[in-house]
Amino acid sequence: MPTEKARDGRGEMLDLYQHPGHLLRRAQQISVSIFYDEMGNELTPVQYAILSRLAEHPGIDQVSLAGLAAIDTSTGATVCARLEEKGLLERKVIPHNRRQRALSITAAGKALLDGLVPGAQRLRQRLLEPLSADEQRVFMGLLAKLVHENNEQSRAPLALPAAVDNAGA
Repeated sequence: MPTEKARDGRGEMLDLYQHPGHLLRRAQQISVSIFYDEMGNELTPVQYAILSRLAEHPGIDQVSLAGLAAIDTSTGATVCARLEEKGLLERKVIPHNRRQRALSITAAGKALLDGLVPGAQRLRQRLLEPLSADEQRVFMGLLAKLVHENNEQSRAPLALPAAVDNAGA
C-alpha cells in the first residue's frame, strides 16, 4: 500500500489522516451525503443555505445574501436564479440601485423549508451521533471558533449585516 504521508518542514512524515484539512474535507463529504439522505434532492446544500438565510432576511439584496451564506457573489447569483426558476424565491430590481435585486421567499419556498425542518434535525443528529452530549458541545464550540477565527482566510467570508453582527456581540 502506498504511503499517505508527506514530509513536514523538518523532513518528518505527516500522516494525511491526522491532517485537519483532510479531515475537514472528509467531514464535508460525509455531511453532504447525509444531507441528501435526510433532505432529499429538491435542494442542494448551498441552495438550502441561501433559502434559509433569505427566510430570515426578506428583502435582502443578492450580494448581502451571499455574504450571509458565506458563498461568493457569482455563485449566489446563479443559485438565486435557479431558486427563482423553481418558484422558491422572487427577485425584483431595487429602484434606487437598478444593478441590485431585492429577494423574497415565495410561499412555495417557505413551505419547502418548513417541510425540511425534520430532515435538518435528523441531519444534525446523524452528524453528531458518534459523540457524547459533552463532546458534541465541545466539538461545536471548537468548530465554530475555528471557522470564526479563520473567516477572513475564506474565498467567501461570512459577511453579517451590522444589525445581525452587533446582536451576536
